[in-house]
Amino acid sequence: MGEAPEIFYVNGFSKFIHETQQNQCSDKNHDTSWYEEIIDDDLKWSYKLNSVLHKGISEYQEIALLDTKRFGKALVIDGKMQSAETDEFIYHECLIHPSLLSHPNPKRVFIMGGGEGSTAREALKHKSIDKVVMCDIDQEVVSFCRKYLVVNKEAFSHKKLELVINDAKAELEKRKDKFDIIVGDLADPLEDGPCYQLYTKSFYEKILKPKLNDNGIFVTQAGPAGIFTHKEVFTSIYNTIKQVFKYVKVYSTHVPSFADTWGWVMASDQPLSIGSEEMDRRIGTRVNDELLYLNGAWFHSSSIMNKIVSLSLQNETHVYTEENARFIHGHGVSHHL
Repeated sequence: MGEAPEIFYVNGFSKFIHETQQNQCSDKNHDTSWYEEIIDDDLKWSYKLNSVLHKGISEYQEIALLDTKRFGKALVIDGKMQSAETDEFIYHECLIHPSLLSHPNPKRVFIMGGGEGSTAREALKHKSIDKVVMCDIDQEVVSFCRKYLVVNKEAFSHKKLELVINDAKAELEKRKDKFDIIVGDLADPLEDGPCYQLYTKSFYEKILKPKLNDNGIFVTQAGPAGIFTHKEVFTSIYNTIKQVFKYVKVYSTHVPSFADTWGWVMASDQPLSIGSEEMDRRIGTRVNDELLYLNGAWFHSSSIMNKIVSLSLQNETHVYTEENARFIHGHGVSHHL
C-alpha cells in the first residue's frame, strides 16, 4: 500500500502533489511529483514533474518554473500555465507573425508583458524590425526566465531589444514614440491579478490606440477559445476591441500544454486581409528563421470559427470595463495577502 498523498497549496487554488509509492516488487520507494492546475471548480489538469526549478511570490504574481516530463520546462503564473518548452512555439508564432506579416513594413514593436522573452524572439526574426520594446511589470519573472530559458538567450541580449520593467499602461502613457505593432502578451485576466485593466475599452481607446502609427496593428492573446471555454473572456475581448478599431480579426488553434484551443484578436483601422500565397511569400522574404507552425493556409483556416463560437462572437454584447470585467477561474496574489 502507498502512503497517503501529501498536498500543499501554493496560493489556494493551484498545488503541488507529492506521492510516495511503494513498489510492490521491490523494497525501494519511488517518488512521483505532480503539479495540479485547477481549470475550474470541476476540472483539473495535472503535469508529472521531473523537478521544481523555482517557485515563489513576487510583488505582483505567484511564479513557478517547473521541469515537466511531457512538456519540458514550463512557466506557471498565478496557477495558470503560461508557456511550455515543447510547444511554446505554437502560441508565440500565432501571437506575433500574423500581425507583422499583415503590416506592409513593420519597424517598431511594443510588447506588453512577454517577460519570458519568446515573443520578442519571434518579433526579432523579422528583417525589417528596427526596435522591439518589451515591457513587463515583474522583474522576478524576467530575471529567472533569462537564467533558465536558454532558448531566449540571444533575444534578451539582442541589440534591437529594449527591456523595460514597468506597468505597460504607465509606460505607454509616458512614451512619446509610436509603434507599428503593439502586442498584448499578458497573463489571462484574473480577479485581483495585475493585468485585467489592460483588457478594458478605456485602455484600448485612450492609451493604446494613440500609440499606434496610422497603419498600425494591435494583437493580443485572448484566452481559451474552445467549445466550452470561449465565453469566459475570448468573446468579450473581441467585442471590446471591436468598439475601438474598424477592422477586427479573430483566430485560434489548439495548444497542447494549455489543454484547450487558444484565441487571439488582431485589430487595426486599416484592412487586415492577406491571402495565403502572399503570406507565404512574405514569410520567405521577411523572416530570417524558418517558422515551425505558421503558414498562409493555416492562418486562413485558423480565422474560420466553428458555428458555436461564430454565433457567440456575433451575439456578444459585453464590453470590458474596470467595473465590469470578466475573469478566468482563479485569483491573483493580492487576493491572498
